[in-house]
Amino acid sequence: MLNGKRIALIIGGGIAAFKVPEMIRALRAEGCAVTPIVTKAGAEFVTPLTLSVVAGEPAHQDLFDVSREAEIGHIQMSRNADLLVVVPATADLMAKMAQGLANDLASTLLLATDKPVLIAPAMNVRMWDHPATQRNIRQLQADGVRFVGPVEGPMACGEFGEGRMSDPAEIIAAIRAALTEGPLSGRHIVVTSGPTHEPIDPVRYIANRSSGAQGTALACALRDLGAQITFVTGPASVPPPAGVKVVRVETARQMQTAVQEALPADAAVCAAAVADWHVLNAGQQKMKKDGTGRAPALEFGENPDILAQVSQMPEGRPALVVGFAAETEKVMEHATVKRARKGCDWIVANDVSPATGIMGGSENAVTIIDAQGPETWPRLAKEEVARRLAQRIASALTTKE
Repeated sequence: MLNGKRIALIIGGGIAAFKVPEMIRALRAEGCAVTPIVTKAGAEFVTPLTLSVVAGEPAHQDLFDVSREAEIGHIQMSRNADLLVVVPATADLMAKMAQGLANDLASTLLLATDKPVLIAPAMNVRMWDHPATQRNIRQLQADGVRFVGPVEGPMACGEFGEGRMSDPAEIIAAIRAALTEGPLSGRHIVVTSGPTHEPIDPVRYIANRSSGAQGTALACALRDLGAQITFVTGPASVPPPAGVKVVRVETARQMQTAVQEALPADAAVCAAAVADWHVLNAGQQKMKKDGTGRAPALEFGENPDILAQVSQMPEGRPALVVGFAAETEKVMEHATVKRARKGCDWIVANDVSPATGIMGGSENAVTIIDAQGPETWPRLAKEEVARRLAQRIASALTTKE
């Protein structure tokens, strides 16, 4: 897939830079040419000589290289690549990009390029959460910069949280997606997936049997058609897809906030099995038996209706909103009513009664209900359902142009 492609790979100054040589080797194994550009800080973690050897071509550092600048080398370098990739993208580099600064070779290339840019952020969790960084993220997303990661995990500084760089395999998957000229290239799609967990107390919760497999497969299929995906997932049992921005949540209210923050988008696909209710009187400590034989009385409040809120946005509504209806009886009747009530464009209806084995299984049998009526598909592997649905979404978005 990458044969004949050329990447300008900018290496920022973070400890995660030690993973870059491994990534360069993998890219070259797929037939991709890699031009390393290392920042002054990046060279403290991985040497230009190492980068040159693994890339098979010189690593560049200096903006004022007389031999290259006689031919305006930084301009040519930024235009000759099919994609600019920043790994790791530090808070400093992201700030420069967001502000349009160009005071070294890396930032100048990023400002001078007319090609797509993909970044893999890596930084301390506090730096990632800082309002300035979050403001820069929003600006870069508005500028069309693609993100892969960061992910949650342990960090070199000893802390734990979001800010850890994605693994090289995930970054390479994102590179493949960015270089795929699919029908969804340049589109941003929000996909929700998995169950939500609604706490009863600090150790117990209310949940459902959703594995997140269908939402994950759909995110992969949309990614492979060239879309930029924000994947908002509850605590699913299947791992999230590579090459997409993953936002992990637990509760329905957290998912609502994450979806709102992910917008605007060209399409929203609400595949998550969101709990209808949350516990109003959830215990702050573990609830104990009191010897009376009576269970504690739980009071419930209705969770936000994410699908309806996105469907009925007065401004900035995605061009296409797709919901899912997992039913155990009167599937078509309930799904048709749900589509009308929530105001979404399509409903993907399926029967998840225990006898079907669909909830948590590897197959699905769905009916797509839209303004023209129902379209029933045969029982298929969830990956095939996702592929067909992604193609249908791509066709609908193209038609709406």
